[in-house]
Amino acid sequence: MRSYGQYCTFARGLDVVGDRWVLLIVRELLDGPRRYNELLWGLPGIATNLLADRLRALEDAGVIERPDDHTYALTKWGEGLREVVYSLGRWANPLMKRPLGNDEFRSHWLTHPIHVLYEGVDKRRPRLVIEVDTGDAPMTIASANGTVRVVPGRPASPDLVLSGPPDGIIGLLAGMRDRASVAKVTITGDVRKLARLRPHPVGAA
Repeated sequence: MRSYGQYCTFARGLDVVGDRWVLLIVRELLDGPRRYNELLWGLPGIATNLLADRLRALEDAGVIERPDDHTYALTKWGEGLREVVYSLGRWANPLMKRPLGNDEFRSHWLTHPIHVLYEGVDKRRPRLVIEVDTGDAPMTIASANGTVRVVPGRPASPDLVLSGPPDGIIGLLAGMRDRASVAKVTITGDVRKLARLRPHPVGAA
């Protein structure tokens, strides 16, 4: 990675994570250790040699480590990028108003936008289990004890099932019911329960 050559925390941080693909690699590792092929699948469009180069550079910088010969994981210092990624997600929320178009999508990418939408603890939130199916692997959104989390897999007894395009589902979760893609979402259950999770409006500070 090329250096900006500036004695500045921002510049030195960008020396490490400012290259293309780096923060997306971090995004993939926020959910835990990943094998090389899992990273490659979660980063559509990256060349395999470029991924290898980025991983090597991040390991040399102390951002990631190899728990064993087959997996990559964030170091304790690398884990500090979680809030950086979430802050970028908050800032970029207005950009999600644009339709999906031809963009790639992986269902596990919902984890972090959902965290941004429903972050914090609010004891008024109901206990709610939502199955989300975007045509990729199913995901579960679970609200309990005032917090909301996303886990892979299909829940045994969901209160609500959302099936459809990812931009429609994200629009529905964010309360943007006027989005055209929301009309393509099939809803099983009482959709009014979503409003009680009180997501932050898109673009709000």
